[in-house]
Amino acid sequence: MTALRARLAELQRERGSVADPRDATAMLTLLRLLYRVGREDLPLGRLFEGHVDATQIVARYGDAAQRERLGAAVRDGAALGVWNADLPGEPLRIDGGRLSGGKSFASGAGVLSHALVTIDAAGGRQLALLDLAAVSPAVDRSVWHVVGMQRSETHVVRWRDVPLDASALVGAPGDYVREPWFSGGALRFAAVQAGGVARLVDEVRDHLVAAGRAADPHQAGRLARLYALAEGAAAAVRRASEGWFGAESARLPLVAAARAAVYAAGGEALGLAQEAVGVQALFRDHPLAATLTDLAMYLRQPGPDAQRMAVGAAVAAGALSPAL
Repeated sequence: MTALRARLAELQRERGSVADPRDATAMLTLLRLLYRVGREDLPLGRLFEGHVDATQIVARYGDAAQRERLGAAVRDGAALGVWNADLPGEPLRIDGGRLSGGKSFASGAGVLSHALVTIDAAGGRQLALLDLAAVSPAVDRSVWHVVGMQRSETHVVRWRDVPLDASALVGAPGDYVREPWFSGGALRFAAVQAGGVARLVDEVRDHLVAAGRAADPHQAGRLARLYALAEGAAAAVRRASEGWFGAESARLPLVAAARAAVYAAGGEALGLAQEAVGVQALFRDHPLAATLTDLAMYLRQPGPDAQRMAVGAAVAAGALSPAL
């Protein structure tokens, strides 16, 4: 078992349940765990968020036997992820009980023990939970040459005419994109990203204190602004968490607002952190270097403009209104 998989198993034991949070307290507890993991290590946070997503989906849509197998696998240290991005020209499909095709952006390839994949099927995208020891893909590591999130092991995977038992199929076609879970799940990665913004504060503070520069008025101002950005990002996630069990009209707009707030805070915080530390932050052995590149990469989730549009529409409709 790799160190990353072992750490994921530790985090799952701390998390406990594999199911969706049942109330506001459980939701906030889960998001705080994701936030803390993001603050500890963003690539780890990315993989743990995917593990949480996969286990929640199987617990939500799987049958009794699948939920039982999931529980046993997790107790044995299984690490799961969701591989949804289609490989251009090679969509994943089942033909005569055999799996062929591929996925791109498969985070945790070579680390995870199980992958929840989406397969083209009549009626919509069909979910299948693959035991990667039994249904092993070919992993193409030639694509993931990136400046950040390298340790997330996000690669291209392919299967060629591999037997797949029908018991691997989870739920019905179309379940994967059912709302509010599909869009609402973005709150999990927003929590991890917000933890990454907090990590910037930690590392800039530690650098300035060690260098004896924290009392400089310009640096103190940067630290104050970094704190405000990190606090604002966390507050937006917290507010969306509180609203998840409130009015349905505000549920997904609050998630969109949290995504937009974390995206904006993270972008500004990256610039401030580099200003505060200077060229040293770009040396590979500086603690800040990995956080800068990991967070810059991880913030690039799809559709930031669409999130702002959703928030604006909700404000116009009266579904969202500022409050203290």
